[in-house]
Amino acid sequence: MRPEVQAFVADGPLPGWDTDDDELVDRRGRQIDAISAPVTADEAHALADCFGPDDCYGVAWSLLHLIETGPGPLPPVTRPGPDADVWHVTLWNRWGDPGSTS
Repeated sequence: MRPEVQAFVADGPLPGWDTDDDELVDRRGRQIDAISAPVTADEAHALADCFGPDDCYGVAWSLLHLIETGPGPLPPVTRPGPDADVWHVTLWNRWGDPGSTS
């Protein structure tokens, strides 16, 4: 995994709208911008664990689009459960399960 992806993943999930740390939001956006596309499958799976509770002022959409540059199957590869976050549901709705016949 490339160092810039490792750094992003190490910082954990994106903050939510309720953060009062504008610099944190800006830094996370710069971290995503520093990751060149396409990402590898391993990087896409690691990045998929970094979604926060909401769209983080648009940063989560940048993360979603970056993940989508990876080779398939993209995460999640199974149907999200009832407790899945909105970002995994969005990935499912955009890509679905490549092994599914339904």
